[in-house]
Amino acid sequence: SAFRLCTMRKLPSLLARMLTSGTGGSSTLPDMSEVRSRLRDIVGASTNWRDHVQAMQERKALHTLLAKQQEDLPPRRMKDSYLEVILPLGSQPEIREKYLNVHNSVRFGRILEDLDSLGVLICYTHTKQEMQPRSPLSIVTALVDKINLCKKIIYPDCDIKFTGNVSWVGRTSMEVKMHMLQLHDGDYSPVLDATFVMVARDPENKRPAFVNPLVPETPEEEEIFKQGELNKLKRIDFSTASLLKMAPTAEERNVIHDIFLNTLDTRQEGKRGGDLKTVSFRSRKLPPNSVWMEDTKLKGLQICHPQERNIFNRIFGGFLMRKAFELGWATACSYGGSRPFIVSVDDIMFQRPVEVGSLLLLSGQVCYTEKNYIQVRVHSEVYDADTREHQTTNIFHFTFISENEVPRVVPKTYGGKYPKSMLYLDGKRHFAATMKEI
Repeated sequence: SAFRLCTMRKLPSLLARMLTSGTGGSSTLPDMSEVRSRLRDIVGASTNWRDHVQAMQERKALHTLLAKQQEDLPPRRMKDSYLEVILPLGSQPEIREKYLNVHNSVRFGRILEDLDSLGVLICYTHTKQEMQPRSPLSIVTALVDKINLCKKIIYPDCDIKFTGNVSWVGRTSMEVKMHMLQLHDGDYSPVLDATFVMVARDPENKRPAFVNPLVPETPEEEEIFKQGELNKLKRIDFSTASLLKMAPTAEERNVIHDIFLNTLDTRQEGKRGGDLKTVSFRSRKLPPNSVWMEDTKLKGLQICHPQERNIFNRIFGGFLMRKAFELGWATACSYGGSRPFIVSVDDIMFQRPVEVGSLLLLSGQVCYTEKNYIQVRVHSEVYDADTREHQTTNIFHFTFISENEVPRVVPKTYGGKYPKSMLYLDGKRHFAATMKEI
């Protein structure tokens, strides 16, 4: 199976026992609406859009509660931030409609929204100050490191349980590991694992702020913490090796050159009584069972209404992920000609916040294919109608698997402003990283 076998060996044994405890106590677990309600209470956010300016002004006074250095904050354990949350699709049928897709399974975009909210609440639980109902910290999603799935189908009529805790802490950032399980025959079985990175900022969301250090208690927790450190180093390496900073390797250049030679249009032309084979660099032909990369694009536009705002009155990161995923899925669906299934989400960097009222432009493109796999890149940018400027907010990477083998995607341009060959190599790298994980 292409889907990774979800295991719990990375979890502390205590948390693993809690995860495998069956259905006991589910009815008393908070649900996703309570998660969002708790977040509003922690920040002191207004539920009324007209009052948001005043609510944000009131947060300025919380500056005095910020730690001057990390050493001033009490250390926390992994179990201090551990949360379990129920999504009662089985026991509360009235909430199913919001999560249902046309294939009678759960909309994965909605799951992305829930993971984003839960990740923030877990971090607020880790940094909670006793006797302080409101947090001086603005905690926001910086990066979705990876989400790997081990089930093709998420059923719309069975309860879902989310669990998670802070797994690594820097000075102003926190890694959160979350797991999603679904109830079948009285037991919860794994569906996906997710790793998010959150950053803490001051009450006005302008400057970095210190967070409580994390102290592992068991050998298993030591292992998880070390893995968090390795993940950070991997992210730095991956960023350093970006095609924007470093030229393609010799092997990658050979791949691109082979594709280039395969697409040259060779033809016979008579010249002075003899046949001479001439090749034009301009004249290109598409190899059999292939599609030009530039023909795989789908685009979308979203007006960012106040309804989609987060507790800091910017557009909710989970909403951006849902919209990008849905466009990515549609891109893979139209390319492969059959229903695609999500295998992995990785390396979503939140480069800048999206303001309420923005015009959000999304562009999905197939950038790499292999057998049944389709690697899709979705570029997200905001358009400022006053300045007429476009600014990138996110780049999303999704790996899908199609029911049938798909055509090969072929880059046509090798230079210019948007060289498709670089997108192809970037997609190939992300796909290789995903396959290594699963």
